[in-house]
Amino acid sequence: MTYFLFSADFLLIFQLLLRLCAATASEFHLDGDYLIGGLFDIHHVDFSVHPRPEAIDCSSQIFSLSSYRRFQIMRFSVEQVNNSTNLLPDVSLGYDIFDQCSDTKNFPGIFNLISENGMVRPWRNSPENLSKSPNVIALIGPFTSTNTLAVAPLFMSYLIPMVSYGAASSAFSQKVRFPSFLRTVPSNKEIIDVMVNILVHFDWRWVAFLYSDNDFGTDGLELFRKAIKETDTCLAYAKGLNENTGHAQMFKQLDELNLNTIIVFSTDLDAEALVEAAVRLNVSDKVWIAGDTWSLNKRLLRLEGIENIGTVLGVAQSVLPIPGFDDFIYSTKCQMAKEQKFCNQYCNCSNLIPDDIISMDPSFSFPVYSAVFAIAHALHNVLQCGANKCNRDTEVQPYMVLDQLRKSNFTLLNVRVGFNDDGEPIFGSYSIVFWNRSSSAEEIGLYTFFPSVSFSINSTKIEWFTNHQVPISQCSQECPSGYAKTQTGIHKCCFRCDVCPNGTYISTAEDPYSCISCEETEWSEAGSTSCSPRLVEYVLFTDSGAILIISGSCVLMGLTVAVALLFSVTYNTPVVRSAGGPMCFLILGCLMLCSLSVFFYFGKPTTASCILRYFPFLLFYTVCLACFVVRSFQIVCIFKIAAKIPKLHNWWMKYHGQWAVIAGAFVIQVIFLISSYCFGAPRPSHDTFTYQDRIILGCDINIAATTLSVVVPLSLCSLCFIFSYMGKDLPKNYNEAKAITFCLLLLILTWVVFATGYILYQGKHIHTFNALAVLSSLFSFLLWYFLPKCYIIVLQPHKNTQQYFQGLIQSYTKTISH
Repeated sequence: MTYFLFSADFLLIFQLLLRLCAATASEFHLDGDYLIGGLFDIHHVDFSVHPRPEAIDCSSQIFSLSSYRRFQIMRFSVEQVNNSTNLLPDVSLGYDIFDQCSDTKNFPGIFNLISENGMVRPWRNSPENLSKSPNVIALIGPFTSTNTLAVAPLFMSYLIPMVSYGAASSAFSQKVRFPSFLRTVPSNKEIIDVMVNILVHFDWRWVAFLYSDNDFGTDGLELFRKAIKETDTCLAYAKGLNENTGHAQMFKQLDELNLNTIIVFSTDLDAEALVEAAVRLNVSDKVWIAGDTWSLNKRLLRLEGIENIGTVLGVAQSVLPIPGFDDFIYSTKCQMAKEQKFCNQYCNCSNLIPDDIISMDPSFSFPVYSAVFAIAHALHNVLQCGANKCNRDTEVQPYMVLDQLRKSNFTLLNVRVGFNDDGEPIFGSYSIVFWNRSSSAEEIGLYTFFPSVSFSINSTKIEWFTNHQVPISQCSQECPSGYAKTQTGIHKCCFRCDVCPNGTYISTAEDPYSCISCEETEWSEAGSTSCSPRLVEYVLFTDSGAILIISGSCVLMGLTVAVALLFSVTYNTPVVRSAGGPMCFLILGCLMLCSLSVFFYFGKPTTASCILRYFPFLLFYTVCLACFVVRSFQIVCIFKIAAKIPKLHNWWMKYHGQWAVIAGAFVIQVIFLISSYCFGAPRPSHDTFTYQDRIILGCDINIAATTLSVVVPLSLCSLCFIFSYMGKDLPKNYNEAKAITFCLLLLILTWVVFATGYILYQGKHIHTFNALAVLSSLFSFLLWYFLPKCYIIVLQPHKNTQQYFQGLIQSYTKTISH
């Protein structure tokens, strides 16, 4: 009897313990009207110990407290849903959770989730598959991208919604491959963007990228390479991390490459092994940028010697406190269950205390929490729940829940939860943290995605290992202003600096590798960052040189008119007749017309001014030279040829040879000028070569086209010089030939001086010199041919008589006859 009473009391106590421990005994399973699945990597398989692909007991593997915390978050979230009076009011939500310690050895649990009445039906690619009712209406998890890629095809086949709280690989954005996949964490692309923003903010261009050698890590590496293409950042070193990584050799390679900035995009286990090796190997003076998987790792934060490795910055999910979770953990005290309902639904966690769980890394807590509530809200809409009850007649299928999940739009802990068309969350943000000397991760910045992207960071909170100076991480020092980069290796960050020459500039914003040529109207000195407008120069009418030359031209016109008047008054005198008679007036008229060209050397050149600058002078000066050729020939003919070749003299006088020569020269020059101007008329030019900072405006002459029009006056000048030189021994007082010879010498000297100046100087005043040369050519004939005759007419009238001239001729004739 005593034994029976004892047994009865023991049974009563055992039943009471079962009730008290119900939560613990069924940690992995909870009955409900509708079940959701859960996959959490509470344990991790050591592949060096279990290399064979066989089902294993996860509870005997390496325990992960952070994953266990997320597992408890799911349980707590379901409890909150079930306790809610507004969400699924008369419907209970249950769960089946499995410990997914491996991506290849946990398929019994996966098959259990997608089975119907203990059987997994084959996919027949027909609509009836969607009417099947698997054990769960949705799945929370898995956490890693590799685990998700392993099991996702099984859930995709039945359109069972998978809401992952940690799988960030960008591959899951492909809805063709993963139509029923959603996630409550941003994709790898977002965290990579944050990391690149940090690099750009601190101007770190020479970096290493260490990543987990799995789907998650390789995806991050690929995204990182794409993200830095449009920046100045260079990936100098990339290394996959796994259990066989040789950390000592890796850190040696980093030092050889002078890499001071290291991005660690890995799982928490790989990161822990890496950082512990860095501490053990006395790695120091580095900048570490941690991914969200380990940036809040409490174990590493408290690791002895962690402060010696350098400065650690991290990208972490913004931590949102979940009300009631701590109380839930404290109330879940009994962890003595010895049996499991199904494979890998057991955790021997009896040695854990609530404070260990609560103080663990809170990363990915809200993603789990929001995933459960997103499924609950979707089910709430599928069941058309009202204020107090739901429509239980609705046969819920996973694809129905999926459809409502995509339309999610609810507020949870003041966060608006929803998904875009690719199943990506349209909520969330990243905190930028700094591991301070108090062994805590201090928030120093924020990166938000919605409603718009924003990035901010407070650098003053960072305690750099370089005595408050931002560390430098560059392959080559930045070039000074005005220098272009010339790449010296395979990386654009490694370069030498070359100064940009004159006439070019460097624009670092557009292309720091090329010196850009200035426009034709601009200039720059060597090493410039911009071009300056060139000063446009031409001789103004108000220029002092222009005023003097124009005044001289006016004086020449006045003197020409005066000489013409004097010669007209004394037309029948011997001096005027010997000077050429009527031909003098032609010469004077041509000199006056030539002087008009001087006015067109000043002011801004135009096509008309360029033509008038040369045309009058070349045409009418040719006539002048033709007249002097005739005069020189006539002088020689009278004194020398007339006596020796009388027939030639008679022919010349009979047919008015002098006028035929002048008319012929005029007609030929007109033809040459018109034809040359038709093929290439003078036109305005811009001299941009002589001076780098100035543009000299002038007139461009087509040398090939104008050659013949220049040959005519040169030929006449040569003939004139020959004939006048032949008369050098004429009577001393009868100096016509001598005067012409002297004028020609002055003419030649003038243009020789101008040609020399043109070679030595190409500035704007060369046009002034050209006008001066033209004016000097005109004055040479006016002053040294006509002025002496005017002097005789006015001041020595006794020499302007017929008897005086006859005496000179007779005296010369007697001289040459002896």
